[in-house]
Amino acid sequence: MSGVVLTGSSGALGSRVATRLLASSSSAPVTGLDLVPGPCEPSERFHARRFDLATDDLAPQLAQADTLIHLASVLAPGPGRDDSGVDSGVDVELTERVLAAAGAAGVHQVVLVSSATVYGAWPDNPIPLTEDSPARPNPGFAFAEDKARVERLAERHRNEHPRARVAVLRPTTTLAEESASWVASALLSAAGLRAGEFDPPVQFLHFDDLASAAVLVAEQGCDGAFNVAPDGWIPPDAMRALAGIPRPRVPVAIAGRFVATRWRLGLSSTPPQILPWIMHPWVVANDRLRSLGWVPTHTNEEAYVAGTSPGPLDTLSPKRRQELAIGAAAAGVVASCAAGVGILRRVRRGR
Repeated sequence: MSGVVLTGSSGALGSRVATRLLASSSSAPVTGLDLVPGPCEPSERFHARRFDLATDDLAPQLAQADTLIHLASVLAPGPGRDDSGVDSGVDVELTERVLAAAGAAGVHQVVLVSSATVYGAWPDNPIPLTEDSPARPNPGFAFAEDKARVERLAERHRNEHPRARVAVLRPTTTLAEESASWVASALLSAAGLRAGEFDPPVQFLHFDDLASAAVLVAEQGCDGAFNVAPDGWIPPDAMRALAGIPRPRVPVAIAGRFVATRWRLGLSSTPPQILPWIMHPWVVANDRLRSLGWVPTHTNEEAYVAGTSPGPLDTLSPKRRQELAIGAAAAGVVASCAAGVGILRRVRRGR
């Protein structure tokens, strides 16, 4: 690599990628771009720039670059965005700007971060999903839909620039000691729900391993999609034991109303559109990335434990946890029934 430009260099993932790039045997200079300064100290090889991808001209930064690793994200979850809480379309627009600049500058290698959510959470998903599985994100979940749009931009870039290589990473639920991806936060906040007839297996990826994957595909000049996940997955029974919180099964309709109500009132970071992801499987195989020599340093269990700080329930006995879990489920049922009665009364009055 003759020169690397790294967007989002101050984030949980970007700072890890920058550290690995600087520790590699390559002597390529690294330019980190972000809105805020990062933890990496400036040096002969590393230059940090305050940069806004939405307004600043990227062309001068790419003039001497052979590789672009695009990690910057403007994901802003929360009620008041779209129905799933995502600032829909912004990340897609930024990626389009970045790819246009990379094409104009003749950048040979691009690395983008998508998500394993592009496969969708469906009852007929194979276990595990491979990169040959079709992308079919669940309708209405803007995060996954936007990642699928980003991947279509990557394919368009390949077609318009045949000499360019675009590696697209599809990480599963990603977290670490000091941070978690938005999808991880949303899924973890739904940990007490158990809806539907099937409990899917789950996966958790440490940010360290996602960072090593990004550096590997950049240094090896890779092209195409790569799932990023530890070996295997956590079976449902093992996950319940690991979480330490009993999860009484709740009918899907009631679970949906309960999640929607908490989301609307701002009491939860779990949007209603996340429900399929706790009901259906979407675990992925890592064989393609493994074939390049990538080795995860954290298991699913280790990544989960690292990214979930002890909560107040951890000090309670198993019996007391079960009592609280059953009480929460009952409260959800009562709240949903009350909501249904209220709606029925309003309908009757409107006749």
